[in-house]
Amino acid sequence: MPGWRAPSSLLCLLLLSQMGLSLNPQVNTCEANGSVYYVGEWYFLDSDHCTQCECTPEGPACTRTECTALPPACMHVSHYPTDCCPRCEKIGCEYRGEVYELGENFQPSECEQCTCDLDGIARCLVADCAPPPCVNPVYEKGECCPRCKDGPNCYADASQSRVIPAGQYVWVDACTKCRCHDGQDVGYWEGNRLAKCEKTKNCSAEEAQNV
Repeated sequence: MPGWRAPSSLLCLLLLSQMGLSLNPQVNTCEANGSVYYVGEWYFLDSDHCTQCECTPEGPACTRTECTALPPACMHVSHYPTDCCPRCEKIGCEYRGEVYELGENFQPSECEQCTCDLDGIARCLVADCAPPPCVNPVYEKGECCPRCKDGPNCYADASQSRVIPAGQYVWVDACTKCRCHDGQDVGYWEGNRLAKCEKTKNCSAEEAQNV
């Protein structure tokens, strides 16, 4: 249109566009924690010591630190106000859900003797009980291995209805005498919980029933 002139504001926008300049204003500083930070500066938020931010031309760019899990055998935890994550100040040994101090000796069961070594590992010795020389052993509270309170013994026969003492012959009926181990021949007893029996020659069935 003859005589038409573009407004000065439009000319300014065209000029900026031709020069390749952005119209978006850039940030020169960031405000946080009641302070002003310049572009390129890093800072932690006072409200959350696990969040660290960098002041960028586009504004604050923040990331949050995830705390690693403390060792299960940590015995003393400190959380300082200026720290993001808690600290483990003292470590021991964790064994079956229980925590023990370094160098401590402990007995988690009647058959175990353990030590919390300086490397934080619990090392244990487990008792290996020999088979008791009886068929009716008793487990006493506080003791690891069972006892034969009635002394060495065995079953008189496969019915396991009668227990006889070891080391001597026992007549189980008028025609049969039996003997089981005497507690010394454990190797024999381990696989033979029954007595060795002998029948008397020329013994009638009626005599055998009359015990």
